Amino acid sequence: MRRTLRKLGRDIHDARRRRRLPMAIVAERAFTSRPTLQKVEAGNANVGIGIYAAVLQALGLLEGLGEIADIGRDTLGQTLASSDLPTRTRLAPRQKP
Repeated sequence: MRRTLRKLGRDIHDARRRRRLPMAIVAERAFTSRPTLQKVEAGNANVGIGIYAAVLQALGLLEGLGEIADIGRDTLGQTLASSDLPTRTRLAPRQKP
């Protein structure tokens, strides 16, 4: 998990720099402080996901966050769901009126 968060932090840092935005501007747009933005860019696990989302929003990158656990990308979940499918299906018997 820590490795993934550090990579996310580096990616956020690089995205901010590519946009040539100073930390103060991004922090203001994300409604957070500059020290918190520094923690985000360091991939700190103690920063809430809402702050990460606000920073991504400030950089115009929030759209990808909603697709992280999307069913289309959850191959393990799809495999598990498929293995629970019944092997046979039957019609329920009709009840007489």
